[in-house]
Amino acid sequence: MTASVFLIGFAQGWLVLGAAVAIAFVLFGMDIIDEDARGALTFRPLIVPGVILIWPLVLWRWWELAHGSDNWHLRHKPPRQAHAVVVAVMAVVVTLTLGSAYALRQTWPADVPAVRLTPAAEVTQ
Repeated sequence: MTASVFLIGFAQGWLVLGAAVAIAFVLFGMDIIDEDARGALTFRPLIVPGVILIWPLVLWRWWELAHGSDNWHLRHKPPRQAHAVVVAVMAVVVTLTLGSAYALRQTWPADVPAVRLTPAAEVTQ
């Protein structure tokens, strides 16, 4: 089995599972996730492509909210704590990348004379 056959099969399986989850979610799970979406029948088809692509996250969120294990007040706390570390790491990485790019850049050879290129029409004759 080649890598391309595997990737195409994986993508097809992902889309089939995503379509099944999207149908179930739009019909049954939307009311659990978002109470404001009750009766919003024109909104539901609009989210189907997104649900097909991120169906594992939709299933996980649906499970948490259906079983009452969601701590909504702690939902954004871990990402916000990581922001300071990510900012510091990115500042160092960007500085090192630019510094190494300036240090390793190539210089133009000043002693090589310029060469005039002939037009393509003259070459073919």
